[in-house]
Amino acid sequence: MVALSMALVFLLALSRGESELDAKTSSPPEATGWGDPDLSLPGSCQPAPSCQKCILSHPSCAWCKQLNFTATGEAEARRCARREELLARGCPPGELEEPRGRQEVLQDEPLSQGTRGEGATQLAPQRVRVTLRPGEPQKLRVRFLRAEGYPVDLYYLMDLSYSMKDDLERVRQLGHALLVRLQEVTHSVRIGFGSFVDKTVLPFVSTVPSKLRHPCPTRLERCQPPFSFHHVLSLTGDAKAFEQEVGRQSVSGNLDLPEGGFDAILQAALCQEQIGWRNVSRLLVFTSDDTFHTAGDGKLGGIFMPSDGHCHLDSNGLYSRSPEFDYPSVGQVAQALSAANIQPIFAVTSATLPVYQELSKLIPKSAVGELSEDSSNVVQLIMDAYNKLLWARQNGRSSQSLSSTVTLEHEHSLLPSGVHISYESQCGGPEKTEGEAGDRGQCNHVRINQTVNFLVTLQATHCLPEPHLLRFRARGFSEELTVELHTLCDCNCTDTQLQAPHCSDRGHLQCGVCSCVPGRLGRLCECSEAELSSPDLESGCRAPNGTWPLCSGRGRCQCGRCTCSGQSSGRLCECDDASCERHEGILCGGFGRCQCGVCHCHANRTGRACECSGDTDGCVSPEGGLCSGHGRCKCNRCQCSDGYYGTLCDQCSGCKTPCERHRGSRPHPNHCAGLRWGHRGSGTGVGPGVSTLSRNLRPPRIQTF
Repeated sequence: MVALSMALVFLLALSRGESELDAKTSSPPEATGWGDPDLSLPGSCQPAPSCQKCILSHPSCAWCKQLNFTATGEAEARRCARREELLARGCPPGELEEPRGRQEVLQDEPLSQGTRGEGATQLAPQRVRVTLRPGEPQKLRVRFLRAEGYPVDLYYLMDLSYSMKDDLERVRQLGHALLVRLQEVTHSVRIGFGSFVDKTVLPFVSTVPSKLRHPCPTRLERCQPPFSFHHVLSLTGDAKAFEQEVGRQSVSGNLDLPEGGFDAILQAALCQEQIGWRNVSRLLVFTSDDTFHTAGDGKLGGIFMPSDGHCHLDSNGLYSRSPEFDYPSVGQVAQALSAANIQPIFAVTSATLPVYQELSKLIPKSAVGELSEDSSNVVQLIMDAYNKLLWARQNGRSSQSLSSTVTLEHEHSLLPSGVHISYESQCGGPEKTEGEAGDRGQCNHVRINQTVNFLVTLQATHCLPEPHLLRFRARGFSEELTVELHTLCDCNCTDTQLQAPHCSDRGHLQCGVCSCVPGRLGRLCECSEAELSSPDLESGCRAPNGTWPLCSGRGRCQCGRCTCSGQSSGRLCECDDASCERHEGILCGGFGRCQCGVCHCHANRTGRACECSGDTDGCVSPEGGLCSGHGRCKCNRCQCSDGYYGTLCDQCSGCKTPCERHRGSRPHPNHCAGLRWGHRGSGTGVGPGVSTLSRNLRPPRIQTF
């Protein structure tokens, strides 16, 4: 019981730790440069010095490549702005550079409605090329159809410690019954067998030579030496071979209660060639009557080297390096099973059922069932887990069938840094979960020949140095969707015109901007460096009174003209286009353009920081006028003239109340708030709302104790 309690505490703590880790790692990285767009602000497109840096700065940014687009003194960086702003400033639509992400389906074999067996196509499309602009999401629709009779490989992994003696007798006759039952759902099924005990070092097993040869309590019993993991029979469709090999097995023994099952699971997942796994549905049935050792327990036996995550089966099928490596962690086991696309079924006794239910929560698409004392119900458990429902309560919910649960996921090891993936499941019927995004897509209770859809959203925060291949699959099924992932990190106008006439034949033209040869300056490369400090030229960059600094201190004087820096503009850079008022920290609220300190708002926006919507619904009085004609509507609220008050400026000192003015008709929802509409009370001399309210007043009820 002590070992069981410790295992439960460990798994609960690990579950909370992994949840906290997921919460931390799911947060998007901070923007740190031109290649990292700030996705948090809706209107955060800022000027950028080139077309490439512009489109990388934010997904809402566009670039105007029209010649002479910028005004006198205006920096070329002002070519970078939102599409609406550039069009409003006169940039022709054909001169806009606004590349968008795209997707191209390369292979899309139709789903196989009604097809049985290995030839069925269950996942579509099969290959897609996706090009992402940093910061801009792309949604990819994936379809899955559950085919009938999909092939199954089942590997039976059994605890052969001495307490499982009765269970071994049952399992020896299991092969034929198991194949017959599985053939009810698929015509292509294979079974294999492996066993485990524990590491052959103290304190896990006795190292007394006689006990190593015969660890069972009495010498009259058939007993084999202890071992960590033994792969006995590769996957086969021969039921007799299964029964013969299992019939040759005998129990063994160890000292402590937890077993070395994690070593066995890891090797069964990693040694795919030796086990003989096909590229079909893979099930691993794990049977035991006790808990398991996990990472760190090996230190008790002087084993400090962590599990290396490699296959180490010798020619006899034994895990040869068990005494060298520590037990694997829960995370290593879960990762290995997921990478090998293996679905585990834990068939365990009632005493350890809570531990394995907690473990199952950490291993996606796993199932847990209660094993009888002699394993007589193991075939039914396997069938329930695969084709029906295991009603083992897990966290207040029932565990779902392995075959009827479709989980779409990606291979995390192939996901490059800065690329984020989320899923929306469209299951149809009562299982429809459209709009609920997560780190995987899942539909439960999927019927044979039913199609479900997943929307996969891909988003990159920055440019990738090279294309990447991503793989998606439905867990437990062999088919894959391959996504060729590219990032869009340059404009289409990057063809350079050398020695362009527009650049005075002294510079190169790219995306509407001149890049001058050494020794030449100016927006059009029209002057030389020797003329840079000429007093005559500088006079064109200074105010007539001569007291202000060149270009108002906000730019450089080149060729007698100011080239403004930052968000300054004007002939002498006298306007600061970043000094407008802000709303919620955003310049002009993100709904306008700052020009010389004044916000020029988009349509239907008002206010000094464009903070107000132009809607007036909240200001309309019952007669249809705005603010009852006694005020003005600002930010969809009435601002009343002197002497008037109320939500709609419909009240004033000495005036009739709205209730009195509308007596006998249905009042506006904003009138008589909190008053019950009724008839004038007899003899009261006040309006109906007031009299009704006064009649409804009651003294408070006092309760004594």
